[in-house]
Amino acid sequence: MARVGMRGRDLVGIRDLDAGEIHAALDYAAVLKSRARAGDRPPLLAGKTLALVFEKQSLRTHVTFDVAMFHLGGHGIYLDAQCIGMGIRETYPDIAHNLERWVDGIAIRTFAHENVVALAEHARVPVINALSDREHPCQALATLLTIKEHFGRWAGVRVAWVGDGNNVLRSLVLGGAGLGVSFAIAAPPGYGLDAQTLRDARGAATHGASVEVTSDPVEAVRGADLVYTDAWASMGQEAEAVVRRHAFAPYQVNAALLAHAPQHVLVSHCLPAHRGEEITDEVLDGPRCVAFDEAENRLHVQKSILAQAL
Repeated sequence: MARVGMRGRDLVGIRDLDAGEIHAALDYAAVLKSRARAGDRPPLLAGKTLALVFEKQSLRTHVTFDVAMFHLGGHGIYLDAQCIGMGIRETYPDIAHNLERWVDGIAIRTFAHENVVALAEHARVPVINALSDREHPCQALATLLTIKEHFGRWAGVRVAWVGDGNNVLRSLVLGGAGLGVSFAIAAPPGYGLDAQTLRDARGAATHGASVEVTSDPVEAVRGADLVYTDAWASMGQEAEAVVRRHAFAPYQVNAALLAHAPQHVLVSHCLPAHRGEEITDEVLDGPRCVAFDEAENRLHVQKSILAQAL
């Protein structure tokens, strides 16, 4: 299958890809996954180098980008905040102008979304958002690939999001609605998605997809094919943890909540999970959970994006 779509382009947010490009990227990820499981790792990026600029701690993102480059014949260079002194020792434009002379692409995992934008504006090589406080496009693509694997389609699938209206949800709803995925979002008042994101998602929806908002998690999971949750307090929100824990306590994904969902419902989480808070051990370790399938798929969607962009 030929590489498609993104040559030389940035992935700052999920809307940098239209629905057709998301579809093609995920199809290609599935091909690369199948080939990898057969022991076939095509050296599509032989001689290419990716800078991993990470201001935040990471397990999945670090390992999957590094392994993706290795599988494709390239090389990843890990640069943490202490190494670079991002925004302190050097400005983001200067970091971009240096890295573009040495590497073929940059993946950045950061706090402020503006840092991703700054690198993309100033670097002449592709910049991939590996997480910011606004979006997590690679995670959303992994979710969408997991949905396709388990349900065989996107159109008509219903996702119940139970918890914080965060960066993962923003990317997922903006990308998924354009493929026909419907969403029921249950969050406490004041913790849901912003109005503009909801308008954009509803405007992009196809195949009769809907984006609904409620404060009732039971209402959200009724009719759901997939129930998704995430940490109640993300990195950088530690000072809010106690307040958030109180606000989100009724939104735990547990057996009692899933009793209101269809028998076939699956559950996922972008990880890391705070077991006993947003999700129970019983659910995360149970047969309905596909969170670790999704974690595996981070590797393959990122291989697809890298193979196309670099």
